[in-house]
Amino acid sequence: SALIQAKNYARILNENGASVILIFASDGKTIYRQNLKANTRPEKISRFMTYAEIKEYLNPETDLLLAKLRDYQKIAISQVVSAFQLEREKAYLEMATGTGKTYTAFQIIYRLYKSKKAKHLKKVIISGNEELLQTAIRVATIRAKAINFTRDIVNSMPDEIYPAVMANYAEQIAKENGYECKIYDEKYLKKEGYNAFYNVGKASIHKPRLIHLIYKPKKTKRKVVLIGKGLTYDSGGLSLKPADFMVTMKSDKSGASAVLGIMRAVKELGVDIEIHGIVGAAENMIGGDAYKPDDILTAKNGKTIEVRNTDAEGRLVLADCLCYAQETIKNFDYMFDFATLTGACVVAVGEFTSGVMGFNEKLKQLVVKSGEKVGELYAPLPFNRYLPKLLKSNVADICNIASSRYGGAITAGLFLSEFVEDKNKNKWVHIDIAGPAFVEKEWGYNPHGASGVGVNMMLKLLTKI
Repeated sequence: SALIQAKNYARILNENGASVILIFASDGKTIYRQNLKANTRPEKISRFMTYAEIKEYLNPETDLLLAKLRDYQKIAISQVVSAFQLEREKAYLEMATGTGKTYTAFQIIYRLYKSKKAKHLKKVIISGNEELLQTAIRVATIRAKAINFTRDIVNSMPDEIYPAVMANYAEQIAKENGYECKIYDEKYLKKEGYNAFYNVGKASIHKPRLIHLIYKPKKTKRKVVLIGKGLTYDSGGLSLKPADFMVTMKSDKSGASAVLGIMRAVKELGVDIEIHGIVGAAENMIGGDAYKPDDILTAKNGKTIEVRNTDAEGRLVLADCLCYAQETIKNFDYMFDFATLTGACVVAVGEFTSGVMGFNEKLKQLVVKSGEKVGELYAPLPFNRYLPKLLKSNVADICNIASSRYGGAITAGLFLSEFVEDKNKNKWVHIDIAGPAFVEKEWGYNPHGASGVGVNMMLKLLTKI
């Protein structure tokens, strides 16, 4: 019965420290409530309680949730609801405002512990097949953990998260999941000719790291490469950012954080694809050893790059990461990079949408459609034959910034394409997440700060290829 199902799912929350009240209508008319934590008998009530009444009814001493209950917040529940809707099951979800009009099967009410109460999801109304519910909750919880893991890294202060710490995160993920993990330091980068990457990070006391995580299940149908820009802090270098623009630059590691979040989830989700997660972690700082405008850097593939602005550093790191991936990973099917690359992308599509670039229209649309399925917004930005001319250099093969201020997100993507081999151009997609990766206000189901954008989309996409 619905009541038995309700108690089963409420038990999940109980086990995680929640005080759960079940409200049900056994005959569709008479409404009962029961404190499952206290295991009391159902109590008849004449009408549905408002949220204020629910708060009053709950025992504050037993209504403190452990930190791990965070995984049952908006993302997890919204994913559950989406699963029900896809299966044409009746489902209803609302914020706990007391204004809801629809009540089906059962309701689970819980509160999140916080010294100052934030607006979290408090009330969920769900009904459906028990096996479907359990599967949906399990998958949603895994995804939610990965997204919150990503958010936590992005939101952390620069003094807490620097390249060596990102490498530690990768090693921990590898240890927990049985992955192979390779960590390369600045000496390796310099010796092996990853000079674009090396020069970006050399002025910082926190030296760069090239991180390579490998998930290889026993049976695989595809091989996918994920690359993340990991600027743990970006001061702009000698092309120093203005003070206002430097604030929030802890978020310049969002692409790398997303890759780590994805890698954290794929094994638990049972993804049958070999996945390589590559992170280019560095700090772009000032100092006597900083790389300079007018420098000419030689990337791993031998192309020379004229530096005209040290604040266009992410593309230099990604250029060498792309070279590394293609040199070390053979016969891959797809290659995606995630980066908070350009403010121009935010100007083009807004702060809630990521830009998608590449040569394969079907692959770009797969990103867009996968995002739509999980509530993330992606917009294709078209390459054209005129824009590459803006990257021309008179002293090197290519310039690290365009000669025009217009189309900056696309010219940044075109710059990266110069480091994608011809045989791999139709396998590659560049995703500029500069807008939604970190927004200084609440929006949709996202909190102030890091959103974890890219994680949910890619986990969905991996089920479609």
